[in-house]
Amino acid sequence: MSIARQARRVAELLKQHRRKVVFAESCTGGLVSSALTAIPGISSYHCGGMVVYRSETKAAWLGVPQETLKRFGPVSWRVTIWMAEEVLRRTPEADVSLAVTGHLGPQAPQRLDGVVYFQIALRNKEREPEHSARLRARYPAVLSRVQRQRHAVEDALKLLGDFFDESVTFQG
Repeated sequence: MSIARQARRVAELLKQHRRKVVFAESCTGGLVSSALTAIPGISSYHCGGMVVYRSETKAAWLGVPQETLKRFGPVSWRVTIWMAEEVLRRTPEADVSLAVTGHLGPQAPQRLDGVVYFQIALRNKEREPEHSARLRARYPAVLSRVQRQRHAVEDALKLLGDFFDESVTFQG
């Protein structure tokens, strides 16, 4: 499914569930948020997003501890979970968040080349973030950086859409 179709699906599901979303993006550089903002009327359901491309920005804007960044690296589950939870904490009107971080090259370490982590968090009945759906993807090196980003955006929107389709009983 194309990015535009995935974005329309997510927009419709946000409307259907009457929920608001916020994003924390690294390797996608705001493209997930951008895809969604192409949908007329999305401002009722899209709170915004942070592009935290560098480790220093993840630490400054989302409070990711330097120790976590050093120990696990900026492309890790720990950092992705932190990003999803913290952007949700910092956006009181949002019900759900999606965070994405990865290494799409060039000059990626071999073990991380093309690896992207996605994490969804939602508010529980105490209005605190909790983990929900997540995904780890790896996009092949034969793809260009732009192609890898497009795949990451598609996967982010698909994960968010599937999350709403398959789950969501919100208690908040």
